[in-house]
Amino acid sequence: MCQFNILGKIPRKIILACSGGPDSMAVLDFLIRGKKNVRVAHFDHGTEHGKEAKNFLTKYCDKRGIPIEVGTISREEKPNNNSWEEWWRNCRYSFFNSLSHDEPIITCHNLNDAAEWWIFTSLNGNPRLIPYQNGRAFRPFLTTEKNSLTSWCDRKNVPYMIDPSNLEERFARSRIRNLIMPEALKINPGLLKVLKKKIIAEYCER
Repeated sequence: MCQFNILGKIPRKIILACSGGPDSMAVLDFLIRGKKNVRVAHFDHGTEHGKEAKNFLTKYCDKRGIPIEVGTISREEKPNNNSWEEWWRNCRYSFFNSLSHDEPIITCHNLNDAAEWWIFTSLNGNPRLIPYQNGRAFRPFLTTEKNSLTSWCDRKNVPYMIDPSNLEERFARSRIRNLIMPEALKINPGLLKVLKKKIIAEYCER
């Protein structure tokens, strides 16, 4: 049985940052079924998958009458002193924060994302949790496990796309997700529960 855990209260009118992947498609379907007034914001990272995801999500939203705004960048714009991951993240949030509509922006970061980020920052000497808020963006699904989102898509027949870069070991996030996380959960099977408690405690201290 899938279970969505939500931090805070989700307003009736929102902008959803949606990639077309299983996490954001599950949240989009969940919000629409919950009678939320959703506007989708999609960011095309300028990759081959980015073009496919943009076309997939645009058609999905047009078919259902969901407003969508798309931001796009070209790979040629990347500064030499930035990693791809850092540049994409900065451009993505710059686009989200530039949207003219004043509704809060929701991203679909989940508990597994939080664990991966905590491991990444720990390996760099500064362990941190993904914050609940970043500018205009809020992350109400930080305590929901990824398998609950994937299960929602499977049970509700929600279509989604898989980004092939998630399997590429040249990206730090992929190496952590595919190589380090499984080993970390073997060492401490309760890791996600521990981080969930820390996220809730940090949220309550806001």
